[in-house]
Amino acid sequence: MSSNDIIVSLDIGTSKVRAIIGELNNGAIHIIGVGSADSLGIRKGAIVDIDQTVQSIRNAIDHAERMVGIQISEVYVGISGNHIGLQSSHGVVAVSDEDREIGELDIERVLQASKVVALPPEREIIGVVPKQYLVDGLEGIQDPRGMIGVRLEVEASIVTGAKTSIHNLIRVVEKADLKVSGLILMSLAAGQMCLSKDEKAIGTVLVDIGAGSITIAVFNEGSLAATSTLPIGGDFVTNDISIGIRTQLDIAEKIKLKFGCAIVEHAAGDQVFKVNRIGSNVDKEFTQVDLANIIEPRVQEIFHLVRAEVQRLGYPEPAGGYVLAGGSVTMPGVLEIAQQELENSVRVAIPDFIGVRDPSYVNGVGIIQYVYKYARQRSTSAVRKTASSKKAAQEKSKGGFMEKFKNWISEFI
Repeated sequence: MSSNDIIVSLDIGTSKVRAIIGELNNGAIHIIGVGSADSLGIRKGAIVDIDQTVQSIRNAIDHAERMVGIQISEVYVGISGNHIGLQSSHGVVAVSDEDREIGELDIERVLQASKVVALPPEREIIGVVPKQYLVDGLEGIQDPRGMIGVRLEVEASIVTGAKTSIHNLIRVVEKADLKVSGLILMSLAAGQMCLSKDEKAIGTVLVDIGAGSITIAVFNEGSLAATSTLPIGGDFVTNDISIGIRTQLDIAEKIKLKFGCAIVEHAAGDQVFKVNRIGSNVDKEFTQVDLANIIEPRVQEIFHLVRAEVQRLGYPEPAGGYVLAGGSVTMPGVLEIAQQELENSVRVAIPDFIGVRDPSYVNGVGIIQYVYKYARQRSTSAVRKTASSKKAAQEKSKGGFMEKFKNWISEFI
């Protein structure tokens, strides 16, 4: 197994750090290793303690390494947060090939040209998302490779982020003795895994509900159209439980995961558990109905805020509905409340790979699929194009020399 056959994704979340190892075999991706560790030093998706975050990353990587028996040295890191922004851009280049055939190098050049934009000093470009290509003025082209033309243009969205957040993220990964192969916007990665081509075309909202934040990504006309982050998540439900039954946060989290139900009508009155309350030596008994009475209003509020934010972004009634991801959507009743509050079609995205069939792994698996489809493919094609160009140049040079030699001989004959 060569390192070129392996892609490792790193998803640094508020509650968990997840490392997923994907193996490329005969053009297909296989998930062969998963490492998970409790996330320390992260608050609402932002790094607040470097050393604790480094230790969490190392724990997750070590877990994944032990599962597969290989050493991980490079990772693709997911990035998200309220500092992420989209900016429209336009790039133009002349096709470089003598035959005017558009290749990977031309696409790479036009994408680089689209990155030439004015940015505030505190922001940095993370990536570029092409919306459409234009060949000699012809619009609506999604993949111009192999087409003949003189002028290649691209209309794109530039993904930018705060330099401080980007550099801190890279720093914690490098301090964990890992090389950052690339930063991948998690909204794009999750969209690659969760949404079909038609869903992206007609307009669909991807809602990733994490522990500390909710990332909203609107896909329309085939590409990412808008993104936003709300500073709420599953931890707010845990906090409500902690206050409601007067217990510690870690106990409240365990109770939520084991007995949580988001709809009071679906909760079982005979499902009983005891809790050690703060300030008391005596355990108190609660039912799942008691717990649901705390959880349901908060979950309703969460989806009410999601709908309001989507309306603010300018997409009040997405034709493709909503797709939910993230660990917080696994609680019973969450999907039903989402359908009620959002008043639209709603489904939960689950990766179709053994060992990661859970909404919390959407980002990690999505990063692997995104890298495989775009980043790796582009670099491989570029290398192939360069190699063939060198070979053609050598043959041309060789042919030119032989022609001169024949002409020189003919002068004597």
